[in-house]
Amino acid sequence: MIIIKFLPYGKQDIDRDDIQNVVSVLESDFITQGPKIGEFEDKLAQYCGSKYAVAFNSGTSALHGAYFAFGLGKDDEIITSPNTFVATSNAALYLNANPVFADVESKTGNLDVSKVLEKITDKTKLIVPVHYSGNPVDLKELSEIAEDNGVKIIEDAAHAIGAKYNGEKIGNSKYSQMTIFSFHPVKHITTGEGGAVLTNDQEYYERLLMFRSHGITKNNYINQPDGDWYYEMHYLGHNYRITDLQAALGLSQLKKLDGFVKRRRKIARIYNEAFEDNPYFNTITEKEGCKSSYHLFPILLKDKLKDKKREIFAKLRKEGLGVQVHYIPVYLQPYYKSLGYQKGLCPVSEDFYQKEISIPMFPAMINDDVDHVIRTVFRVLGGI
Repeated sequence: MIIIKFLPYGKQDIDRDDIQNVVSVLESDFITQGPKIGEFEDKLAQYCGSKYAVAFNSGTSALHGAYFAFGLGKDDEIITSPNTFVATSNAALYLNANPVFADVESKTGNLDVSKVLEKITDKTKLIVPVHYSGNPVDLKELSEIAEDNGVKIIEDAAHAIGAKYNGEKIGNSKYSQMTIFSFHPVKHITTGEGGAVLTNDQEYYERLLMFRSHGITKNNYINQPDGDWYYEMHYLGHNYRITDLQAALGLSQLKKLDGFVKRRRKIARIYNEAFEDNPYFNTITEKEGCKSSYHLFPILLKDKLKDKKREIFAKLRKEGLGVQVHYIPVYLQPYYKSLGYQKGLCPVSEDFYQKEISIPMFPAMINDDVDHVIRTVFRVLGGI
């Protein structure tokens, strides 16, 4: 019996230090709402070069919190990419705002900045670029469009912690009001589930803190406090709090982030060299000034093979490669169709979806794993 090694497209990398950090919290007085959360937030903000970080229990709740803190509301519009997980636009729907989808670049899968201007209306409040696969969007050009039109930017950097744009880390919010990260296990660092919003604006920071904890504050009261126990609810918030257990894991993982990104970039170099000028597919390109953190390694089937994607995907899986597809354009989902979105809205994104397959990319892959992926991809595609 032949046992085939299964390599997922992404997975966490947990070591003994991570485990001990979590155990130490279990043995302490606080397992939630304790000091590790603030410590994690401070280290995260310091790493990215921002003033503030607020940790949430998921990347989705972080998006919801960022949109709320900004003041997004009924009938407002955000312009974003359809090549993303549904959470990017869902979080606007939670606030009764409307997502507007602009098409993507065929070579990167990122929001096509040249297509954004035509989508701006008097209802547009936010542009939400998604740094797809860890490869930064052209933020400078996008920020110029936003500034000229009185619109703000929130970066969906769920894929991009550790990435750089013009030599500076994503998350410093230099070109945006806020940046969100995800710490799901397939991301660069994990807290189990988790996310964060980074910002340089104190007002947003304070609103984020309240929003993740039921809209409650123990400062800046409207009424005269009754005593030391007093608190006030200022907003209709949620319980989006992260725990000290998760924050302890995040602190330990954060120490290794640069090493994780370095390994991902090395794997990407090996892939790119092996796949150069092959007859089956193309790979994502990094634009000048952009340094991807390679959350994903997408391959884009050439036109002659895109109609055989289902067969290729199934055969790669059968060979032990846990490939995935990122993403079905959001507006093609049945729920979005029920809201009036229609096929054909973003033709480049739809074509990208027909071509894209994400192959294994995670730091714990050894060189033999990488070589196995390369051989398997060529063997499967050569046999189609």
